[in-house]
Amino acid sequence: METKKLQTRDQQRKEDCWAIEDLYREEGQWEEEFARVGALARGLKERQGTLGNSPEQLAQVLEERDQVQKLLERVYVYATQNYHTDTGNGHYQSLSSRAASLMTQVGDLLSFMEPEILEIPWERLEEWLAAYEPLGVYRRYLEEQFRQKEHILSREMEEVLARASELGQAPGDIFSMFNNADLTFGEITGEEGEPEQLTHGRYVKFLESHDRRVRKEAFETLYQAYGQFRNTLAAAFAANVKQSHFFAQMRRYASSRAMALDGGNIPESVYDGLIEAVHAKLPAMYRYVRLRKRALKLSQLHMYDLYVPLVEGSNRKIPFAEAKELVKKGLAVLGEEYGAILEEGFSHRWIDVYENQGKRSGAYSWGAYGTHPYVLLNYTENLNNVFTLAHEMGHAIHSYYSDQTQPYPYAGYRIFVAEVASTCNEALLIRYLIDHAADDQERAYLINYFLDQFKGTVYRQTMFAEFEQEAHRREAQGEALTADLLCDRYYQLNKKYFGEDMEVDQEIALEWSRIPHFYTPFYVYQYATGFSAAIAISRKILAGEPGAVENYKKFLKGGSSLDPIDLLKLAGVDMTSPQPVRQALETFEAYVEELEGLI
Repeated sequence: METKKLQTRDQQRKEDCWAIEDLYREEGQWEEEFARVGALARGLKERQGTLGNSPEQLAQVLEERDQVQKLLERVYVYATQNYHTDTGNGHYQSLSSRAASLMTQVGDLLSFMEPEILEIPWERLEEWLAAYEPLGVYRRYLEEQFRQKEHILSREMEEVLARASELGQAPGDIFSMFNNADLTFGEITGEEGEPEQLTHGRYVKFLESHDRRVRKEAFETLYQAYGQFRNTLAAAFAANVKQSHFFAQMRRYASSRAMALDGGNIPESVYDGLIEAVHAKLPAMYRYVRLRKRALKLSQLHMYDLYVPLVEGSNRKIPFAEAKELVKKGLAVLGEEYGAILEEGFSHRWIDVYENQGKRSGAYSWGAYGTHPYVLLNYTENLNNVFTLAHEMGHAIHSYYSDQTQPYPYAGYRIFVAEVASTCNEALLIRYLIDHAADDQERAYLINYFLDQFKGTVYRQTMFAEFEQEAHRREAQGEALTADLLCDRYYQLNKKYFGEDMEVDQEIALEWSRIPHFYTPFYVYQYATGFSAAIAISRKILAGEPGAVENYKKFLKGGSSLDPIDLLKLAGVDMTSPQPVRQALETFEAYVEELEGLI
């Protein structure tokens, strides 16, 4: 029997591929701009020592730096997105590597700027800001530099750290190449007895199968592949933790976590408060596990039983065209303007839709200032992927609003708020679908879906955050992060988070080895905080609270013009308070109770 194989990149239809030509019509333009970026950056380097001469000089250099960075962003995005669509393509590997090296070179050339600006007395800068209007756009940037002054080093040391940054990216680059281009999982036997290729994109689909043999085989096959490289993957993970610790020490932070959170001026108490709140509501997760075990009529609930829908009739295929219509209806509550931007993204090829051989796994939204955002998907025809579409378009439209509203220095938003718009879209979509459910069975299915998303976004990401925090703490104390240690700690956390009714399979101890976000230290907790904030915002919108939609759009347009905590306050949510996380966890508990009555 012939194995179902993925299409190659060349076999994809143009309309299903993103319009990469909107960045550059052809590669020759990219080469020209690549060279231009280097020349402009070298020109700026010659201005070293002049930033404190006058407000005119400072404003001019900052404007020219913005121009360099805008062009560099476009160069880097074009090269990397081409690589992501076909990671095995040697030419695209070369483009991506050259762009990454250029980014490092530019960082090296411009590393003099922040130390030199910090040599200017703040009192003089205040006078300049008041006297010279063109400098005014950089007020927040300058205030942020002085807030973090103690972590900016001498010119010489900043040059060293800029050069070291490429080495710091190496563990993540190695993991990405291994995970996306080199690692293969082989085949499993599908539901109809046919051989099927196991891939990143198909793995969740197999775990959603009502055939338990398929779920078990996919689970064991995937982790068998990772298990063969457990020591190599532990070395890559440990190297990434070490590089994070190195840069934190060099920049005089108390810890890697303190450094990661300081960029957005996020109190560390927010991180700790999330874990404490989730620990307090672990009984709700245990109740969910018991419900799942009962509904599936299993004497033992295994880790590979966590994704299969509990309600029959849930395997309906949802073509991409239908997915787009569902998303538009679910987000209609955000108004005509938002809907028009959504339709523009759908009809003007912002999205790279389907999986192909060598394509990067997962999904993301990305882009460059001055062009529209892009969305990478690996769409399969299930409800989960409909929500992925809504999620990633939330990111894209957040970027669209910020880019349209903010000047370049403040258009990019901090990671802490990055997941709010995406998960708010999901919260609005699930509410729409539940409200339009045909009967109790469909309602039960949708509630089950929401609970599974909640489990993955709040409970699971918080578990990731706790694991990551412990790994970084142990490394800082001089402990070796061996595969055995990482597997043991991860296994014990699974037992803690899922409770006694879950049969915690030994294979799950390896899950840490396949999480790409661990290579961006202290990123994952923001999925949980973002989801909690999104629940709070969506409640206001759905309740028809006066000004809720407009206040939400103010947040979307804010970029990084305010601290993330203050941006969320524009939308009526205070994440320094435990209330948003607690409310979200209470919502989860209420839905568990409702589902218990339906199935």
